[in-house]
Amino acid sequence: MGGVITKFFDYGQEEIDTLKSLDKELGGAMERLGKVERLIIPDLFAALMHAIVGQLISAKAAHTIWQRMLDKLGEISPQNIAGQTVQTIQSCGVTMKKASSMIAIAEKIAHGEFQLDELHQLPDKEVIRKLVTLKGVGEWTAEMLLIHALERRDVLSWGDIAIRRGMLKLYGLPALTKEQFEEYRKRYSPLGSIASIYLWQLSFE
Repeated sequence: MGGVITKFFDYGQEEIDTLKSLDKELGGAMERLGKVERLIIPDLFAALMHAIVGQLISAKAAHTIWQRMLDKLGEISPQNIAGQTVQTIQSCGVTMKKASSMIAIAEKIAHGEFQLDELHQLPDKEVIRKLVTLKGVGEWTAEMLLIHALERRDVLSWGDIAIRRGMLKLYGLPALTKEQFEEYRKRYSPLGSIASIYLWQLSFE
């Protein structure tokens, strides 16, 4: 991620064993895949920008654009992004809509109108409620921040196409209803995020 500090989502054998006992199919997939690492960006602002880049595009495309942003813009901080033009951010490969959202969010944070650090103290639902007030941030983006920055442990995103694709593959389903999804979400709880890490992996196999 060059220039942005990253780590891996923190989980271990205990969580793996618990999920294996909660769901036979998922347990089998975990056994086969071994430990799957998921990259985390602990800095909330950088993680939020990263999640916006990733909206509605493939993980591979998001990675390419993110690298371009790091090379071209330097530090991914509110002050730096707020000082960019829409055109400069757009030239990294993001849409005009995403570029203007990024600048608007950066300005809000740089001016102290939105306190990202407060999110650490809030429960998941409250974090989502606060984040979706920001321009260009919907529920999926907020959920990605919960997993990829705050390392919350029980997030399974219905809005994530890859997660749903992973479930279809895992259980051999022709389709997936919201009700079925909720059943699985409850089954994996309180370790939905770790289940997500494996479902993502399965979706790309």
